[in-house]
Amino acid sequence: MAKKINTCVLGVGLAGLTFHVPFILALSDLFTLHSVLERSPATPGGKVEARFGVSVKIHKSLEEVLADQDIDLVIIATPNETHYSFAKTVLESGKHVLVDKPVTATTEQAKELGALAKSKNLILYAFQNRRWDIDFLALKRLIELPETSPQSLGSIVEFESHFDRYRKDLKGTWKDNPLPASGQTYDLGAHLIDQALTLFGRPESLTAFIQNIRGVGSPEVDDSFTIYFHYPPGRPYSRPLTVILRAHILSVKVPQLRYILRGTQGTYTKNGVDPQEDQLKIISTPDAIFEAQFGKEAEDMWGTIEHLEEDGVTITKHSWSTTESGSYVSLFKNLGEAIRDGAELAIKWEEATAVIEMIELAHKSSREGVSVRVPKVDI
Repeated sequence: MAKKINTCVLGVGLAGLTFHVPFILALSDLFTLHSVLERSPATPGGKVEARFGVSVKIHKSLEEVLADQDIDLVIIATPNETHYSFAKTVLESGKHVLVDKPVTATTEQAKELGALAKSKNLILYAFQNRRWDIDFLALKRLIELPETSPQSLGSIVEFESHFDRYRKDLKGTWKDNPLPASGQTYDLGAHLIDQALTLFGRPESLTAFIQNIRGVGSPEVDDSFTIYFHYPPGRPYSRPLTVILRAHILSVKVPQLRYILRGTQGTYTKNGVDPQEDQLKIISTPDAIFEAQFGKEAEDMWGTIEHLEEDGVTITKHSWSTTESGSYVSLFKNLGEAIRDGAELAIKWEEATAVIEMIELAHKSSREGVSVRVPKVDI
């Protein structure tokens, strides 16, 4: 039997306890939750035991983690400004790394980490879990239809992707502070940009509007953004394509808009968000991720297609099913198989680096009030 991957999770806040610990515990054929970094546990068993009834080793400093030779993989689920320095130190100690988004504050930092991991023959993996959102999987299936399909939207001309919400006050966490990689563009923008690059590739140019629209907290910490990706004819469609990525903090709407995809033959609209995060917050056992309803959404939340019929006048409307399940577990399976068996990474580090590059270019565009060219050569 292949050796299980001894895993340490740095940070047992929302990210660690919700998005990482359940999957490491559930995938017991691949991983062992060896330890966590919890600097001031309230009880001897810490937050993992309180949440899941599992006893694991508790390290109280990063130095203890680095010195623990039994650890194979470290998951970095700590505040954004620590991602680069923690990932670098962990890689230097000879351990594999899964790092939460945003992976770094700068493109140069991301490149440096990639080169370091390669030089040490270690896996460096970006936690871009929303590639396995149920609505994104359904969207990909729609986009991949041949234009000859009766359900095809034709040639795609515009795509909107939203993570809007209504929150008038600060949360009172580290996310409110003007630190490296802070703000919604680094936080939610990392997901929207990764999805857009996955679907359409690198744009020719981009235009961004990044703001602290509520006027609360530090003006340096943005709470809303709109980013336009501009694609010329032939990249990737015959007509020009505009991709609009938006997160608005003062959006009064239920459910919130998620996607609008416009083509020459129809429009797809999707509301709501993937259910996995909410489900992960309340599951009583990690094995719940394997239950039939995990990652599923109600039929009344399916997206809608408005399709132009052959007469060029009649528009029909029907739902586009999200019958596949959201599957964050697929990321962890791929990570484990890459470490243990050398499987190809589903999320290449170069792709995560490109996300940070787009974020930096978006901030430049917004700051200078101009559209900026995106370098043609991939990272």
